[in-house]
Amino acid sequence: MKHIFLPTLRRSKGFTLIELMVTVAIIGILAAVAVPAYRDYVIRGKIPDATSNLAAKRVQMEQYFQDNHTYAPITDAPCVSDSTSSKYFTFSCSVAGTATAFTLQAVGTGTMTGFTYTVDQANTKATTMTTGAPSGWTSNNSCWATKKGGVC
Repeated sequence: MKHIFLPTLRRSKGFTLIELMVTVAIIGILAAVAVPAYRDYVIRGKIPDATSNLAAKRVQMEQYFQDNHTYAPITDAPCVSDSTSSKYFTFSCSVAGTATAFTLQAVGTGTMTGFTYTVDQANTKATTMTTGAPSGWTSNNSCWATKKGGVC
């Protein structure tokens, strides 16, 4: 019986350049989708910091008005400029000349630069986007925008 010697196939160890390039391309595509979505998710998570504090300060202003029949003077507690109750927003207040109207404002700082939320005595809410706001976020004059495109 004659033995036939077949050449043994050499087992390769490691990855080919093509396999490596495909893996890098897949990771790049996933990152291109995931990073912007995550950034928007983080921004949406910081917005309640402004809206909840504005709502609480508006209640304080109404309580002050019940006790004093005026929103003035603006140096009293509910309307004092406040930068300590929020990590991402600075709060301020202005009282109209008649002392029967006010506007509370939350201006974004740090990563929330460009976001401004307001509410007045009639509970009229508005969102203004200025320089520094991420692309896709737009102003809304009838509510507090909580999502891209000015969606409330």
